[in-house]
Amino acid sequence: MPQSIDTLIEARWIIPVEPHGVTLEQHAVAVDAGRIVALLPAEQAHARFLPRHTLRLQQHVLLPGLINLHTHAAMSLLRGYADDMVLMDWLKQRIWPAEARHVSADFVYDGALLACAEMLRGGITCFNDMYFHPQATAEAALRMGMRAVLGILTVEFPTAYAADADDYLTKGLAVRNTLCDEPLISFCMAPHAPYSVSDKTFERIATLAAQLDLPIHIHIHETQAEIHDGLKQYGVRPLERLHRLGLLGPNLIVVHAVHLEPGEVDLLANQGCAIAHCPTSNMKLASGIAPIAAMSRRGLRIGLGSDGAACNNRLDLFREMNHAALLAKAASGDASVLDAHTVLRMATLDGAAALGLERQIGSLVEGKQADLCAVRLDDPSLLPCFNPASHLIHVVGREHVSHVWVAGKACVTEGRLQAVEAAELLDIANMWHNKLDF
Repeated sequence: MPQSIDTLIEARWIIPVEPHGVTLEQHAVAVDAGRIVALLPAEQAHARFLPRHTLRLQQHVLLPGLINLHTHAAMSLLRGYADDMVLMDWLKQRIWPAEARHVSADFVYDGALLACAEMLRGGITCFNDMYFHPQATAEAALRMGMRAVLGILTVEFPTAYAADADDYLTKGLAVRNTLCDEPLISFCMAPHAPYSVSDKTFERIATLAAQLDLPIHIHIHETQAEIHDGLKQYGVRPLERLHRLGLLGPNLIVVHAVHLEPGEVDLLANQGCAIAHCPTSNMKLASGIAPIAAMSRRGLRIGLGSDGAACNNRLDLFREMNHAALLAKAASGDASVLDAHTVLRMATLDGAAALGLERQIGSLVEGKQADLCAVRLDDPSLLPCFNPASHLIHVVGREHVSHVWVAGKACVTEGRLQAVEAAELLDIANMWHNKLDF
C-alpha cells in the first residue's frame, strides 16, 4: 500500500550534497509534514508513495536551499548609496551617519522584506543576519516563510536602537525570548567587530554564548588597517585578542578573515572555528583576497556570505559561489582547488554547520527539513550540460532559479514569490528611495 505524502518532486538531476560529490539522475525527493522522507529513483518513488502533489522538473537541478552565512538584510535600502570607498571611510563618512538619520523598526522591516524577496528568488532559504531591530527582521522573514538566524548585535556606541553595549544585549536577548518557539527563527551573538567592542563586553558575550549554546558571529581581519589599529591599541592582532578573551571555538563564525598569517589559519582550524567568506564584498571594498585555499586544506568549515547590499550590491549566492571558486584558483595558482561540489557544500551544508543547523538543513537527507531550490537548465545559453554541479558554480545565475521551498512550503513557484506581490515590493522600494535624504 503506497504511503500518502504531501509532495513528490522529480528532477532530471539531484545534488544532495551528502554524500559529497554525488549527482543523481531521474530521482525524486518525497516530502511530508515539511521534512524529507526519502530520496530515491523516480520509478521507485511512484511505487512507494501516493503524493497529494507531484512536480516534475524535467530539465532542472534540485539541490538544498542555499545558506547566506553573513548579511545585513535591511541594508538593501542602502544599495548603491556609498560605492567606491574604502571600508572605514565608507562606514564613518556615509553608512553610520545614514543609519543614524534613518534606521528604525519600519526601515528594518521594509529593507529586510526586500532582502528576503531577493534572496528567495535566488534560491537562498536561510540567512544569518547582523543588524539593528532584529524583531523587525524576524517579522519580515516570517512573512516570506524564510529561515533566519538573527544576530544579537552589540557595539559600544549609542544609536537610535540602543544606548550602550548592555542595552544592545538586553534588547536582543528579549527578542530571542519572544521568538523562542518560532521554528524558522534562531539566534546568534553578534558583536560587530574588535574595533567596536570592548574586552569587558567580549567576555560577557563569551559567557552568554556558552550558557545559551549560541554561535558568535563577528567581522574580523577584514582590512590591514583594522589589524594595524588593533596592534596599536591592544598590543596584539585582533584574532589573538579574541583568543585570549576565550571567544575562539567551534561556535565562532569569523566573517571575512581576509588577512590571516599561516599560524592564524592553524589557530582557527585547531579551535574548530567557521569562516563566513564574502568574496564579492571583499573585492568591492578592496579589502583583499582571503586565503580560502589554505583554509580549505586545513579543514576549516567555510560558508559563503553576501554581506549587505550596501557593499556588494547583490544578495546573490550564485555569484558568491562563482567568485569564491575563481578567486581561490587565481590566488593559489592551483586550478584544482575548490571544485564545484566543494563550493556547493560551502553554500549549503558548511553554512548550516557553522550555524549549528546541520542536523536540520544543508543537505537532502531523510529526516531533514525540506529546504530546497530548483534551477532550470532549459535555456540554450546554458547547454549542453555535462556536469550539473559545475554549471551551478560557473554557468547559471540566480535568474535561473525556478522553485524554492522552506520546510516543504513553496516560497517561489516558476520564479514567482508566493507570499507577496511584486507591486508591493516596488511600492516599498520607491517610497524609501523618495524618503531617504542622502
